[in-house]
Amino acid sequence: MADEARRALITGISGQDGSFLAELLLEKGYEVTGLSRGSAERSLGCSQHLRERLRLAWCDILDADGLHAAIAQAIPHELYHLACPSFVPGSWERPLHTLQTIAGSTAAILEATRQIDPRIRVFVPSSIAMFGDAPESPQREETEFRPASPYAIAKLAAHQLLGALRQREGLFGCSGILANHESERRGEQFVTRKITRGAAAIKLGLADELRLGDLDAVRDWSFAGDIVRGAWLMLQQPRPNDYVLASGVGHTVREFAQLAFSCVDLQAERYIRVDEVLVRPPERTPNVGDPSRARRELGWEPQLSFEDLIERMVRADLQALQTVQSKGGQPGVLP
Repeated sequence: MADEARRALITGISGQDGSFLAELLLEKGYEVTGLSRGSAERSLGCSQHLRERLRLAWCDILDADGLHAAIAQAIPHELYHLACPSFVPGSWERPLHTLQTIAGSTAAILEATRQIDPRIRVFVPSSIAMFGDAPESPQREETEFRPASPYAIAKLAAHQLLGALRQREGLFGCSGILANHESERRGEQFVTRKITRGAAAIKLGLADELRLGDLDAVRDWSFAGDIVRGAWLMLQQPRPNDYVLASGVGHTVREFAQLAFSCVDLQAERYIRVDEVLVRPPERTPNVGDPSRARRELGWEPQLSFEDLIERMVRADLQALQTVQSKGGQPGVLP
């Protein structure tokens, strides 16, 4: 069976990370099964362009029996569990749902893999948000966790469950402690897409201002395609471990916006308005990741720079809005 194609199952195939990971695995010759909610092809979202190259399964991640059946059918060599909420503010509105979808679904998947085939290698995305008000910055794998939101608490529960099963039962499970990672496929509720889409819309006359929250908030931003490559590298190692995947450099929202507007030859300060409703409580410790272990053990490095990432996103939004405009989009109305 040496020539047998590697099989991978990706939950959350319709999202940003799922689509980039699917592209990577298909390029490497994997047979990829994508798990998505619903039963309509339109729910493939960001992976719609891969429809003919994927095997598909349909299941809600809160359905433990459905997850078990999907894994049993796919029998993957590698399982990437990416189907979890990632919008932190929303977790305050639905803390129970956040805990169920992140920690509960992870528990169901780990239990199913243990029962179906304990040799399955599992990747679970943790988050740099778990560090919260950490005692140090940048944060390493050994940094103390101080989660400060329902989202971060749920991520930590899933992270620690995987670690416990790995230690007790020999599960080949890896947690990627991921810093913020972006692309033109990022949801428009995230500040990065709000900025790049806003800059493009203002350039085209579809909007005249952009309302943001705290411009001095610091984030560690990387390209989503680089992050999923790190996830793949984790599952290729002889032994499982947890790794911080991050650029290692913090940037402010203000910096991000200035670069985005400069891509369309505009000055951000002329168009940005601070909306106090959008301002979150200040963070005493910037969440910036230290990717030293990933560099050392995985040979992983981000390939797309911060500046090139922003330009890529702005150009994509500019092209998308120009298409809308050519079809009769109304000035002043942001699609």
